[in-house]
Amino acid sequence: MSLDTLAQFLDAIDRAGELHRISTPTNVHLEITEITDRVSKMHGGGKALLFEKPILRDGTLSAYPVAINLFGSMRRMSIALGVDSLDEIGARITQLMDMKVPDGLLGKLSLLPRLLEVSKFPPRVRGGTPSCQDVVWQGDEIDLDKLPVLHCWPEDGGPFLTMTAVVSKDPARGIRNVGMYRVQQLGKRHVAMHWQRHKTGAEHMRQMAERGEKMPVCIIIGSDPASMYAASAPLPPNIDEFLFAGFLRRDPVRLTKAVTNDLEVPADSEIVIEGYIDPAEALVVEGPFGDHTGFYSEADLYPRVHVTAVTMRKNAVYSTTIVGRPPMEDFYLGHATERIFLPLLKLTTPEVVDYHMPAEGGFHNLVFVSIDKKYPGHADKVMHALWGQGLMSLAKVLVVVDKEVNVRNPVEAWWVALNNMDPQRDVRFTMGPVDVLDHASRAFTYGSKMGIDATRKWPEEGFTRAWPKVIEMDDATKRAVDAKWASLGIGPLGAG
Repeated sequence: MSLDTLAQFLDAIDRAGELHRISTPTNVHLEITEITDRVSKMHGGGKALLFEKPILRDGTLSAYPVAINLFGSMRRMSIALGVDSLDEIGARITQLMDMKVPDGLLGKLSLLPRLLEVSKFPPRVRGGTPSCQDVVWQGDEIDLDKLPVLHCWPEDGGPFLTMTAVVSKDPARGIRNVGMYRVQQLGKRHVAMHWQRHKTGAEHMRQMAERGEKMPVCIIIGSDPASMYAASAPLPPNIDEFLFAGFLRRDPVRLTKAVTNDLEVPADSEIVIEGYIDPAEALVVEGPFGDHTGFYSEADLYPRVHVTAVTMRKNAVYSTTIVGRPPMEDFYLGHATERIFLPLLKLTTPEVVDYHMPAEGGFHNLVFVSIDKKYPGHADKVMHALWGQGLMSLAKVLVVVDKEVNVRNPVEAWWVALNNMDPQRDVRFTMGPVDVLDHASRAFTYGSKMGIDATRKWPEEGFTRAWPKVIEMDDATKRAVDAKWASLGIGPLGAG
């Protein structure tokens, strides 16, 4: 059964022993961040936290509990998407992509269930008053200071909404986009929208500016967990994130029309901030912000959002996240994307066996890739292919290893890579776009990248010596020691 609301998700992770409730009054200014940071760095990501008595910046008690670190473990990420293993979703995508039409009527009919699986998940608009509009603030009632928006780090430019799903539409084609962008609160009725130039929301704003029109937006805070995740997923611009969320949860997302604009939002959202951007207005200063790299990103100019309404459920919960020095919750969201989108990566680079972005790399700084090497220079081909793939184009360091290497274990991957590489022979450098948050690049969003060919070298690649074997005990001895291990009194394997 799919999880339709944030409340259901909280109940599910509570039953799984993955939620810790905090009744001690805790300040939204820095304190919640410090507690969450310590918890998220515990083994396995720590527990999700529900702060039941957050203290607002004016010293009063908030009416809305704060839920944080919701997706911050492998177990909770799987619960959010209704699977035992995130690889199950990748397997579903692989099956759907393998759509070779068989011969004969019975063979063709056998495809129907898979075709119907895709077609039955489009989002559906629901009539009546949705629960996300149990409470509606408009006009002078709008006061974002009543929400427990976190001021995360000491040098942040202000309080930020972080776990968002921002809805906008392509003005020409009407295609919806839902993106997870950070949003800085500027006052009671205004926020700044941080969408980088390559994001779909920013493209929608450029189109609205050309038309001389104001741009409606909705900022969703808390909904069904599949939709919350989908907002972070690197989908193509023409794929509706709510359709993808429906596929993930095997149940359509139920939408409703916003109160003050024509956009649609999940009907059971916790909180929705409705508003508009006037592209003719001057941009406003947004930031600095303590970012997922572990460093502050600099202040820059971004569009102002005029808030026209705030709607919410009765007894709404404010969901949020923090980013900073890894590992943190965003690592687990990124890991889900890594697992789910592997089959799509293999469409264009089928020699890829697996890949992994370790937490220490902050996603874009380091990517391990294992390949089924078939010819000399194969690792170079894969490097350049990956640098041409969407957000993978921002990868600063790509390390390519052979297919048997477990890239999900960075210790093993580095051990193999550092043994297999000759720095002058095997390191490649190239130029291209880099992450906006890369403070070390030679220019804003532009810099160099490094590829390391850590595969076994072939004679055609200039290696004429014998390639050594990896040290490994024979199977018979392993089995014999396994059988007598308990009698040795050393303790369980892996303990200590």
